[in-house]
Amino acid sequence: MLHTRRLLLAALASPLGAQYVPKQSDRPAPIDGDEPGFTSMFNGRSLDGWQGDPVYWSAVNGVMTGEIRPDTVIRSNTFIIWQGGEPEDFELKVDFRITSAGNSGINYRSVIAEDKVTPSNRFALRGYQCDIDGANRYTGNNYEEKGRLFLAQRGDVTHVTGTRIPVVTARTGGDLTSAITSDWNRAHIIASGSVLSHHINERLMCVVHDDDPRRQRKGLIGVQVHVGPPMKVEYRNWRIRVTR
Repeated sequence: MLHTRRLLLAALASPLGAQYVPKQSDRPAPIDGDEPGFTSMFNGRSLDGWQGDPVYWSAVNGVMTGEIRPDTVIRSNTFIIWQGGEPEDFELKVDFRITSAGNSGINYRSVIAEDKVTPSNRFALRGYQCDIDGANRYTGNNYEEKGRLFLAQRGDVTHVTGTRIPVVTARTGGDLTSAITSDWNRAHIIASGSVLSHHINERLMCVVHDDDPRRQRKGLIGVQVHVGPPMKVEYRNWRIRVTR
């Protein structure tokens, strides 16, 4: 009895991952909800913990909104930037919704960049971006803002070396455009070493293998309102799991 009790206590004290013993009958399966370790990035009531121009950004009822009105049209892209750190390896999940003429994106591993068009813009970023637009021409792409530009289009698996144009090494499957709705969508970004993947509504949009020695290995996270006509983009349910 004492031996059995010791074994039970040891099992309860073991890390969650150590308790799984694979069986031949096991197959990969979707997870219900988030894995352990995700934390919220947004309180839903205010922009505390974020920095951006309040002319364009607001928060109410659990939603972060970026909006350009006819009287606030911009000449340069501007961001609201998370102040919670500069993660290297992480998973990020957030819901988004955007108007038909809108253009936005989720930047990560980014740095503050000089804005020569609008020198007063303190919220310009350079770095990887999970692209988002209302017309769905670019949603899901990996586009390096103010940097190496298109690293992968929707449906691409690419290899980036910095010595040539990014090379498509494989293609993801299915009609990815139809997986994106005109209402709320779920974005999921995974950055792990040199491998960067973008998912929308549980569909793999693109993967970049970035072996360019000049690549940014860690940095800021932010979201964008883009030069163009009046637009609105909304974000909610921000959460992140940092692994490095």
